Amino acid sequence: MDANVSPRRPGRLVAWLLFVLTLAALGYAARLSDTETPEDIAYRYESSIAAVIQYGVMLGILLLIARRLPLRELFALYRPASWGRALGLSVLALLATWAVSAAFAPFLDANEEQGLIPDAWDSSRAGAFVAFFIAVTFVAPVVEELTYRGLGFALLAPYGTWVAILATGILFGAAHGLLVALPVLIVFGTVLGWVRARSRSIYPSMLLHATFNATALIVAVAG
Repeated sequence: MDANVSPRRPGRLVAWLLFVLTLAALGYAARLSDTETPEDIAYRYESSIAAVIQYGVMLGILLLIARRLPLRELFALYRPASWGRALGLSVLALLATWAVSAAFAPFLDANEEQGLIPDAWDSSRAGAFVAFFIAVTFVAPVVEELTYRGLGFALLAPYGTWVAILATGILFGAAHGLLVALPVLIVFGTVLGWVRARSRSIYPSMLLHATFNATALIVAVAG
């Protein structure tokens, strides 16, 4: 797989690694603390506001790391050569992720561990849920894909396409601060990287990520 390899930028790579490793450390620190995630987090406006602020800060740090460099190249802001092929790859990747998730389901519950997915629909708080839905299915996938399959992938690709795919997949999984669900998140991050490499564009992985998140929320409240 040819991944539009750019020159090695070790200083930027170190800065990016420090950034994502800090995200992972903060995630696990929060997970191991005594603070419990509210069961109704998806029905609170403050959850959406906090998420947007968090992702805004992340985007700012990404742009700082990538300053004075070609942003379109680093973030893979190109249209896929073929949207039909890109969508086909995305569907295949999504089905593979669901299959792995189903295989692990008897042994773990990723949604329960993360605590972001509501147990049921609450029509009296629909507005807050819509705000949360937008944050989780639009804002989060865009910024996370720019972080891992965008800048991270571009900085790692000179060392090998599969190095970029696997490293960003592992770091993406670790950034969620989960233990039981980590294998599924790593698989998901890896297939996102594979789609990014094959399509040579960030947009299909953003769409795939958004679809995965949206499906999880819709299934949860529809059940």
